[in-house]
Amino acid sequence: MTMFGNPFNRNVKLGRGCPCGLHASQDEHARSFRAEATQAAGNSVESNYQRIVEASVMRAMFPQDAQRRAFLSAVGASTAAAAISTFFPIGTATEVFAQAGKLEKPDLKVGFIPITCATPIIMAEPMGFYKKHGLNVEVNKAAGWAVIRDKTLNKEYDAAHMLSPMPLAITLGIGSNPIPYTMPAVENINGQAITLAMKHKDRRDPKQWKGMKFAVPFDYSMHNYLLRYYLAEAGIDPDKDVQIRSVPPPDMVANLRADNIDGFLAPDPVNQRAVYDGVGFIHMLSKEIWDRHPCCAFAASREFVTSAPNTYAALLKAIIEATAYASKQENRKEIAAAISPANYLNQPLTVVEQVLTGTFADGLGGIQRVPDRVDFDPFPYESFAVWILTQMKRWGQIKGDIDYKNVARQVFLATDTTKLMKEMGMTAPASTSKTFVVMGKTFDPDQADAYVKSFAIRRDN
Repeated sequence: MTMFGNPFNRNVKLGRGCPCGLHASQDEHARSFRAEATQAAGNSVESNYQRIVEASVMRAMFPQDAQRRAFLSAVGASTAAAAISTFFPIGTATEVFAQAGKLEKPDLKVGFIPITCATPIIMAEPMGFYKKHGLNVEVNKAAGWAVIRDKTLNKEYDAAHMLSPMPLAITLGIGSNPIPYTMPAVENINGQAITLAMKHKDRRDPKQWKGMKFAVPFDYSMHNYLLRYYLAEAGIDPDKDVQIRSVPPPDMVANLRADNIDGFLAPDPVNQRAVYDGVGFIHMLSKEIWDRHPCCAFAASREFVTSAPNTYAALLKAIIEATAYASKQENRKEIAAAISPANYLNQPLTVVEQVLTGTFADGLGGIQRVPDRVDFDPFPYESFAVWILTQMKRWGQIKGDIDYKNVARQVFLATDTTKLMKEMGMTAPASTSKTFVVMGKTFDPDQADAYVKSFAIRRDN
């Protein structure tokens, strides 16, 4: 089977049960995806476009598959195709459609940091998701977030795996020159943890953490904001009572082992690798602070989005489809095997499997079973962006007034994601915004300023 099925074959369905219209459900589509991707990649782009046009014509003529099957059974496929071509210019329509959908730049470079948060971006290369959408994508491993930012701004990368606050910071000119940036897809939700050095296994109360040194991946990261939130709720001022420094994820375990830091709030597989190496234990999963919080993202400049709209749409579709595949628990071990090798995560398979499956050793002698330790949902809710902006404001990264909702709408392209999800037969959320709970406190994006002012420990005053 291929997503570009022959509409003149009476056994091919033209319904909308899944993104390609050939399966009864999204689950069935996902199970057969890899085979479909391989076959679709082998077809010529021209023949794929022709099939799309033919399918559209047949669907318009025969809204019910039963009618189409009866017609094809009566006259035969070749006669039906010849008859239709006499009154509808399929060849001309195919040329027009192909021209309109032509990829402006099929060869792309996408940067990533070797962490499981980048799973959809990484797996889309070895598992054929990019090729399925006509793209030849080279995924390039980077050493740290500043490198990712700079190479993307310098156009060495066409798009990148970024921390979800980074496109907001870049757009506002926080930490760099202001350049309009976009975040059309969340890469992962949950998937982080607070890990402490083994010597602190009897210091589980954060009120005991004064004087300790912590690492986060970047100043503009969910890790920084979630750690600060957690500490402040315990009465610990993150700027006065502890030290928080930025350390690239690949260097965190080594710094913990060398006693340069006491712990970190980090992406996986860093936390699980610390357990695997016997140098740390998992104090708390980030989902215990905010369940289903966003973390990393697929990001691109506004210039790329507007100058290469067809390429952008194809790339985003590949990411969305890879994310949907990664969201299924039954696919996690297969994905772990695809992204563990040296050119991607460079981690032992068992470490990556423990993270993705949610069955893991905690470093304290226990085995935890948390299926949604990490999960994957691409939708970039604008209220996620508003919350991030409130934390930037809270900790003094944003000075002066800010139009929270307008900035969120410009950067988190929820409407684009909604449109493409619907085109692919997926169900998009009814709203681009939602409320959620962080450590027992409900966040209302309509009350952002009041939310910032509600915190006793903050830097905005």
